[in-house]
Order: sequence, then structure tokens, then C-alpha cells
Amino acid sequence: MKVKDTELLLPTSMVGNYPNPRWWDAEWARRFEGNQEPPDSMNRESLEDVVAAVALDQEIAGLDIISDGRVHGDNYADTAVYYYLKRLGYDLKGGHLGFPIYSRLHAGTVVQEIRRHGALMVEQAKALRRATNKPTKIQYTGVQVLAQCSNDLHYKNGRDRALAIAKAMNEDILEVDGLGIDYIQLDEFTWPYFYEDWAIEAFNAAVEGVKHAKIIVHVCWGNWGGTPAYYPDGSAEAGEIFDLTKRAEKPDAPSATRSIIPKAYESKANIINLESCGRRDDDLSGLDAFKEFPLPENVDFWAGVIDVKSTITETAEQVASRIRRLAEVIPAERLGLTTDCGLILLQRYIAKEKLYAMVEGAKIVRGELAGKK
Repeated sequence: MKVKDTELLLPTSMVGNYPNPRWWDAEWARRFEGNQEPPDSMNRESLEDVVAAVALDQEIAGLDIISDGRVHGDNYADTAVYYYLKRLGYDLKGGHLGFPIYSRLHAGTVVQEIRRHGALMVEQAKALRRATNKPTKIQYTGVQVLAQCSNDLHYKNGRDRALAIAKAMNEDILEVDGLGIDYIQLDEFTWPYFYEDWAIEAFNAAVEGVKHAKIIVHVCWGNWGGTPAYYPDGSAEAGEIFDLTKRAEKPDAPSATRSIIPKAYESKANIINLESCGRRDDDLSGLDAFKEFPLPENVDFWAGVIDVKSTITETAEQVASRIRRLAEVIPAERLGLTTDCGLILLQRYIAKEKLYAMVEGAKIVRGELAGKK
């Protein structure tokens, strides 16, 4: 697989939120708003320092592609949802969400035209470019996610709302692309439940016109509070706080990856990155879906091979075992490796160890594949 200008077998990267340095969480994460500030600004200097620290952890672990780490907040909900809603002009008041796993989160309210009120990820991208000479990746929360987190008092329908979000995000994405970022990722972590009628159209609108970066769509099954997500089963109405004790035992749901594939192939993504393939040695959900619906020629696949929901660090051999099983279905030259979700709910020292284990596992398999040639 070509990474920047180099052919690299089994490239490694991390997904989503990384545990922030505690000094950043203590104050600066709560006041960062995404804006460019004067060169002597303490906020700007702090942003550059925290991104450099997160990038250094990845470089020391040996990752091939360095991610922004989503430092723009001190918790998962802020970095994944509320930061974006604020930057899009939402009033952050609204009822609780109807999704079971996210029912502790609340919707923001759309009271005016959605547009970009200053940068979303541009300053993070600038800081990341300063922090590393390695290939870089900037990550956004997906359009469907943000559109669904909306109590809409302005638009007539969900499609209009989603396309307005996509237009605002596209402005930001094109600016990030112009900075020379190598990968731009959108996290569509509600696609497993269902695709809205406009889901693919809105995704494609958000990335329209990108010329430099490769587009990644990352899909996972949730890590809110460390809990794996599950398919809605009809035992709670929209807006209710979900009661796990009333959940149906066997909801009628497709297998995890089959709920994503092949519909995701319609998106303008160069890379599909899923949690479900290879995270656990005994979990091969998804591989059968790829046998039935092979990857299009213009799409590569990145798989989560590190379990971020466990505090136990994988051994390099365990990671290698997962990669070998993935390579039975996905050609190694089209396979990339990631964490299965964000590492934010782990202690930072554990996150470092897990990144290192992923890199060392990749080295084992690279050596084996080289020996077969």
C-alpha cells in the first residue's frame, strides 16, 4: 500500500481520541475553540505543545501514520460531538438522544442556518504538520452522526440539515487538504445501526473536491464509557433513557460488518476502516461479508487489531495472529492496521503499550511475508 510516496506493507495508525496529557485536560482543553490565535498566545502555544506530545507518543511506538489524537476537549463527548455542534452554530440545549448506547448524551438544537463559525480542524492540522515529518491524519466526526445529534427547529427535513453540515465541513476539509495532510478521516459510528436515506450523499458532499489527502471512513460500534454498542431492539422510544434490564435478549440484527458492507462502497472513501475484523482472536465477524462482497479495486481496508475496551495489553504475537487471519481474506498489500476505536478511556501508559504492541505485531507478519517472496 502506498503511504505518501512510499510502498509500505501493513501500515499502522491509531484511531480517534488519545488520552490527553493531564496538564492539557486540567485547563486548556476546556477553553480551546478551534480558532487561530496570535503567535504569542498561550492557548496557541499549548495546542502546539499538546499535539507535539501526542505525536511523539505515536512516533516512539513506531506508527507509520501520525494522527491528531482529537485533543480539542477533555472528554469523549466534547471531542466527538459538542465541539463540532458549537462550531456549527448550535444552541447546546436539547433532549437526550434515542440511541441506546448514547442515551446519556443530549442533542444540540438548530435554531439558525448551519455554517462554519471559524475553523473545525485547521489549527490541529497545522500543529500536527509542525510536530512530525511522518505522514499525517486528521479526523472528523461524521456527517450522519452530527445530523442525528440534532434537535432541529430550522430545517424542514433531515436531508437539508445533513447537507448543510456537509457543506460546512467541506469548507474545513478542503482547507485541511490544502495544508498537505495525507489522510482525512470521517467517523460514521452510527452507520452500523442504519443508513439514513441521505447518508452516502452527505458523506460524499463533505469530501467533494479533496485533491491531496486519501479519504478514510472509520466505522466502529461504540466506546462511550468503554461499552460495546448494540443494535436497537425497539424496547425504548426515541428520546428515552435506555434501560438495559428491558433489552430484548436476541434482537433481530445483521452481523456487525454485514450492516456496513457493501453499502459503504458507495462512499467516496479510499479506505474503509472497521472495528470488527480482527479485534479479538475469536471474532471473525466481517470476514464472511468481504468474501461475499469483495473490496472494490479502488478501496483499501484498515482493520482494528487492538482492543481499546481492555486494559490488558496484547502481546506482539497476539496482534500478529489477528493480522494473519485477516490476511486470509484481505490481501496484505491492501491491508492497514489500527486500534479498533479511540484510546481515550485508557490510562496513557497503557495506550502507549498498546500502540507499541500493534507495531511489533505488524513487524512479525511483515517479516513472514517477506520470507515467502
